[in-house]
Amino acid sequence: MPMSSRSLSRTAALAAAVALLGGLATAPAHAATTDQRQRDFAAAAAEFGVPLDVLLGVSYLESRWDFNGGTPSTAAGYGPMHLTDLREAGVAGTHHDVGSEDPRGDDARPALHPQAGPDVPPQGGLQTVDEAAQLLKTDAKTLRTDTTQNIRGGAALLAKYHLGQTGWYDAVARYSGADQAAGQTFADEVFATIKSGVSRTTDDGQLVTLAATPGVTVPQHAEVANPANVECPRTVTCESVPAPYQELPGNDYGNHDLANRPVSQKIDHIVIHDTEGYWDSVLKLAQDPTYVSWNYTVRSADGLIAQHVPTKDVAWHAGNWYINAKSIGVEHEGFAAKGTWYTEAMYRSSAKLVGYLARKYGIPLDRAHIIGHDNVPGTIPSTIAGMHWDPGPFWDWSHYFDLLGAPLGGFGLPGSSLVTIDPDFAKNQPAFTGCDSAGTPCAPRGSEAVVLHSQPSESSPLLVDVGLHPQGTPSTMDVADVGSRAATGQQYAVAGTSGDWTAIWFLGQKGWFHNPRKASVAKPAIGLVVTPKPGLATIPVYGRAYPEPEAYPANLTPQAITPLPYTLAAGQRYSSAGVVGSEYYSATTFDVADHVVVKGKLKYVQIQFGHRIAFVKADDVRFLPAF
Repeated sequence: MPMSSRSLSRTAALAAAVALLGGLATAPAHAATTDQRQRDFAAAAAEFGVPLDVLLGVSYLESRWDFNGGTPSTAAGYGPMHLTDLREAGVAGTHHDVGSEDPRGDDARPALHPQAGPDVPPQGGLQTVDEAAQLLKTDAKTLRTDTTQNIRGGAALLAKYHLGQTGWYDAVARYSGADQAAGQTFADEVFATIKSGVSRTTDDGQLVTLAATPGVTVPQHAEVANPANVECPRTVTCESVPAPYQELPGNDYGNHDLANRPVSQKIDHIVIHDTEGYWDSVLKLAQDPTYVSWNYTVRSADGLIAQHVPTKDVAWHAGNWYINAKSIGVEHEGFAAKGTWYTEAMYRSSAKLVGYLARKYGIPLDRAHIIGHDNVPGTIPSTIAGMHWDPGPFWDWSHYFDLLGAPLGGFGLPGSSLVTIDPDFAKNQPAFTGCDSAGTPCAPRGSEAVVLHSQPSESSPLLVDVGLHPQGTPSTMDVADVGSRAATGQQYAVAGTSGDWTAIWFLGQKGWFHNPRKASVAKPAIGLVVTPKPGLATIPVYGRAYPEPEAYPANLTPQAITPLPYTLAAGQRYSSAGVVGSEYYSATTFDVADHVVVKGKLKYVQIQFGHRIAFVKADDVRFLPAF
């Protein structure tokens, strides 16, 4: 998210919880598949008189039946049943990013680095582990760390909430811990899952199946109407928490810019963030005129959505003014690196929102346009190192795009010169460091990231990112270092193969990753790639698509067209996301009458250049098909 200090506090015992991982009874994601968890669900359902499909459906909406290594969710929930324990999750920690990002990213204004106040843990309904422990006559630690007992605890709670009722809908809604509207949305999702059915292998090797029940009926209930001033699909619960457009002393103002999109500018991107803070604190920040802004926040526990900035207006969220002016920012309650995980309820609610926005504004459902904050480029060489990197390598892009109805990859022919990165999220566990402290190994977790090497060997150095490491040293396995890391859904041109290894063009280099045929982490793709036109030895790469100086009116200072410090040489190829026009939104005063959209004749091509997107001038490249 657009927070540039390390001042946001969070879960006190997270570090301790991660330190205890070695003592937890958890199996690695690559363990042999078993059906023990399926049998645990069946036994608990029978013991407490809960319909098996209800128990499975609730658990799926909370955790997708995963154990998550015994770490808490961002709503302090543990285990497959998401039993909540804020006492153990606690309150401490630091912001994920030591970077110096200016959330506005506009050279025409002074850099903005507001300080966030202390984080506020979520309130209410966060000790269901104690309630379950009392019902089972056991202790909270057992329910957090033993999946069998965790499932029994969840079943006991559902049975208690159902007491005296004829159906299970209200008990399911209460289980979410949400208010009436969000609880209904949660229950609707649970029963929709029961109707459709689902089967998957969990992060610790458990095959669990919820058989489809097409005839299941959802009890009739009063439709909860979202406020008239929020832009949300009818299938999610939204509230309005407006960000202030307010004049401040010293000819300053905050915390966003009024605009008239898409009439004034086309919206090209939706940027996925995580908050690095709890819901209550983050919503207070969104209402602070001296802070920064984003369009939406999604809550972890139940998927409730708050809208802060109308989509027609420009929020200050991505650290790149060109991207800000042409994007919508969606924050998710969560943490990019710590031992927490994103709930299924949040993934589903977010996917419904993003799908709605993409349809409304004609935004393609691909990873060139639905991007993470970590995919937003630095504006000029000096800003690259400070760019944020949320939602981080533990955001499940493949699952997210499944929920969007736009599954990633699988459309090319074998041997295609273009690939889509798509590892098995649960089995793909890079050995990252720095989740809790610099140099300390992170707990093994599923990841969307594929690490790149300079040679087809695990022992070879990682690639060099001169923007992040100007001294020319190789990138590292620090969780924040995206200099040698391809992300799920991104497409790259193939630069070579060697046995079980594939190379892609990445930041002007060949990046090698292990890609055996029987356990591939990339799929052949179809698309267009760009390469320098004949006669050009190298071409510049840019972090924004600004107009030529002649396009600006006389009263505006032209924005510099500054190349990034990378080389795109003849013979290299990069995936194209299409041609874009050159634009600059001049909005430096509180008076919107002074705001101007400058559009030039210069054309750019958006490319997948490294982990982050970039732009090249259309006149510098030629297009080639890849299939």
